[in-house]
Amino acid sequence: MKLTDLDIIVTAPPAPGWGGRYWLLIKLTADNGIIGWGECYASSVGPKAMEVVIQDVFERYFSNENPENIERLFRRVYSSGFTQRPDLTVMGAFSGLEIACWDILGKHRERPVWALLGGMLNERIRAYSYLYPLPHHDPDVFWHSPEISAESALELVNRGYTALKFDPAGPYTMRGGHMPALADVSRSVEFCRILREAVGNRADLLFGTHGQFTTAAAIRLGQELEPYHPLWFEEPIPPDNFLEFAQVAKGIRIPVATGERLCTKFEFGALMRTGGASILQPALGRVGGIWEAKKIAAIAEVFNAQLAPHLYAGPIEWAANLQLAVSIPNLLMVETIETKFHDTLIRNSIQVDEGFVSAPQAPGLGIDVDEKLARAHPFEGEGLHLQMQDNLCSY
Repeated sequence: MKLTDLDIIVTAPPAPGWGGRYWLLIKLTADNGIIGWGECYASSVGPKAMEVVIQDVFERYFSNENPENIERLFRRVYSSGFTQRPDLTVMGAFSGLEIACWDILGKHRERPVWALLGGMLNERIRAYSYLYPLPHHDPDVFWHSPEISAESALELVNRGYTALKFDPAGPYTMRGGHMPALADVSRSVEFCRILREAVGNRADLLFGTHGQFTTAAAIRLGQELEPYHPLWFEEPIPPDNFLEFAQVAKGIRIPVATGERLCTKFEFGALMRTGGASILQPALGRVGGIWEAKKIAAIAEVFNAQLAPHLYAGPIEWAANLQLAVSIPNLLMVETIETKFHDTLIRNSIQVDEGFVSAPQAPGLGIDVDEKLARAHPFEGEGLHLQMQDNLCSY
């Protein structure tokens, strides 16, 4: 079996647009006619430039190669350019291609991908969701109102969710990390207080940030949140200094989670050696794909750490996350985004039921991609998938 064709679809999810401005969907075809789907979670460059990178990586390393040779493919992409270091853009391209290879392999063997990763360990996978506005909410008001967010929290808890994420801690600025304004600290505490009162002990609170703070600021804020027992404090400082993550972890009594912006086992391994996090959040469309994430899970297991695969993308990366989640012993939970477009794009082939997802049983990734729908929503904007603000923190 050899890989013969690549197609890239840049899909823009319609409003409300949860999951990013666009999704980079990968369609690989093997010489036996089997099609595999993958997804790249890479936002360092725009989608037009990223398409060129994906095409280049495919033509250099994947074309006419057996999709079984995941290790060979990884080493060639990681090393052949005289790099041998994590590269978000190239490894993002590799990740989407690698996920598509696993989809092909599972379909070829008529087995789910998890069956090729060591088999089933977790029959049901705990899911969590961000707090998003309900249809009757004003989105401009929602993100700043703990009372309105509590309505979304209760709606999710009543549907069976046992973990909820929110991120009220101030601007995501390219000038970070910064020291939060007292107003940002007060608002964060108020969110935790009101949400905890609303859900009681029915759900864990997951406090999200996006690398906003300096080390001292993260400790200062984290200590203020401790009375409300968040399950985690997510990416409290920029992801480029693992030693400082260790200082944050030592300074607060909330587990530190991180990993959305990290790449390959080498970065996660360095983080683990510092003691900087106890919950890892690899994004499989960026980190190096499914096999690389399986290795990261093994490294984490040595350090008694858990995985909560990250999702701010489309349903193909979600499907890859679930295949990994079924197979690893140190799973905490997986992130989920429920929109009509997410569901329709894979023809409702995976569903959240009472806050859990059952282990997929269909071959490959276990999804049925609506290719016509994906092509019917092309991205025509100028922004990146995710983009930091330029503004300063207001004091």
